[in-house]
Amino acid sequence: MKQLIECVPNISEGRDKNIIDQVTAEIEKVEGVKLLDVDPGMTTNRTVITFVGEPEPVCEAAYRVVKKAAELIDMSQHHGAHPRQGATDVCPLIPVSNITMEEVVEYAHKLGKRLGEELNIPIYCYEEAAYIKERRNLAYCRTGEYESLAHTGATQVGARDFLVAINYNLNTTSTRRANAIAFDVREKGRPMREGGKVTGKPMKDENGKPIMIPGTLKATKAIGWFIEDYGIAQVSMNITNISVSPVHVCFEEVCAKAAARGVRVTGCEIVGLVPKKVLMDAGRFYLAKQQRSLGVSEEEIMKIAIKSMGLDDLKPFDPKEKVIEYLIEDHSQKKLVDMTCTGFANETASESPAPGGGSISAYMGALGASLATMVANLSSHKPGWDERWEEFSNWAVKGQAIKDELLELVDEDTNAFNKIMDAFGLPKKTDEEKAARSAAIQEATKYATQVPFRTMKVAFKAFEVVRAMAETGNPNSVTDAGVGALCARSAVMGAHLNVKINASSLKDEAFKAEILKEAAEIEAAALVQEAEILQIVNKVIAGE
Repeated sequence: MKQLIECVPNISEGRDKNIIDQVTAEIEKVEGVKLLDVDPGMTTNRTVITFVGEPEPVCEAAYRVVKKAAELIDMSQHHGAHPRQGATDVCPLIPVSNITMEEVVEYAHKLGKRLGEELNIPIYCYEEAAYIKERRNLAYCRTGEYESLAHTGATQVGARDFLVAINYNLNTTSTRRANAIAFDVREKGRPMREGGKVTGKPMKDENGKPIMIPGTLKATKAIGWFIEDYGIAQVSMNITNISVSPVHVCFEEVCAKAAARGVRVTGCEIVGLVPKKVLMDAGRFYLAKQQRSLGVSEEEIMKIAIKSMGLDDLKPFDPKEKVIEYLIEDHSQKKLVDMTCTGFANETASESPAPGGGSISAYMGALGASLATMVANLSSHKPGWDERWEEFSNWAVKGQAIKDELLELVDEDTNAFNKIMDAFGLPKKTDEEKAARSAAIQEATKYATQVPFRTMKVAFKAFEVVRAMAETGNPNSVTDAGVGALCARSAVMGAHLNVKINASSLKDEAFKAEILKEAAEIEAAALVQEAEILQIVNKVIAGE
């Protein structure tokens, strides 16, 4: 799975479109990075830029942004409403998927070091990337702004969690009620007043600072307002750390506090983009609350999240337009797994050599895992088995993961074949070209051997779920488990054939011997699994 991070540099120019365009053009030169948003502000004279991709390309794009901004923006002439210290004021890195904050901090430190050494720009690391406690606070880092510096400015490089902006729709027009709910939940809370009365005088500590009653949700900021366009009041919230306060947890808490004040949350709207994890975690939470299996498709989990939190209350909510991972998907190449069943079969039957046996083997394995998952989901929802829903849900989740990995291998096997064809198409006029071509062919062939070998290993994992469903699942679906075993066995054996044919062209004898030995062992074990599972299935059919 790809690691994805987001970068949100803020440059100190919000009025000159030519400069803004030149800076953002640097991002689009970097392969593997997608520019998501450019938001200039006239009053602040500042532009917020958002792009996303894998860590290394994102850091390269960030470097280019800072470099170009420093070349084009004269900070001695800069004036705007927003605090700033440099041509690129802040450059935070944000984890999106399959990467930890600790890893993001390392990338922030490497980026900061490169900026300082190569561009001679003073760098301060803030928030999670801070080297000292005080610099976790961006305001501390910015003290005195640009004018306090004896040089051409500074850039703050940070690592922070993803910020989600979300508005909760209320069945009231009262801004006062909305504010009261916001104060109930936001981390800052509300001022403590004398006598505990709303009209009481705010109380202060010995230093003259207001004494606050904290709200119930950490890492949140919130206010209430009235939206003229919708004719309703909302609680507007920024969740600054979705690990501390996930979106669905915040939704449930706002609903509870609103209900306590006689107000109902009718839905909510997410402002901007979110990582896929936000909706997947929410969907799983609501499925578990219903005691329903979590082992369903990504699309189904998303649908549950959208409906549970009323994300489509005011206008349609399309995950393809709101989820970062979906927005950066490469749609330039058509995937086999996106075809219809008929289209896939027709493509396989055509004169094109791909998809071939390797892709078909992976797809058979995916079908085997899908059948086992289906039995798990049916068993989870079987009347009278309610107390066992979580047991079968866990099996369904495992089956879904196996299915998804095998579906990826359907296209990857065809990609591996294409790599071999590309290598054979390399020039071979000179000795150097011949040597490079030969090396490329060997490298591509090794990869084309590893892909079906991976298919074998993943398809073999399906037997665990298939066996469990044959033994303990809904007996009315036992034949589905049996067919799942047949599919898994065929996937292993089919992929093994591809391992053997591709390995035969390899010159690395040690690699060849090892992979062929392991592959033969997997196939032998698969045949045993199939025989044992079919025996279980036939006993259930016979009522034994």
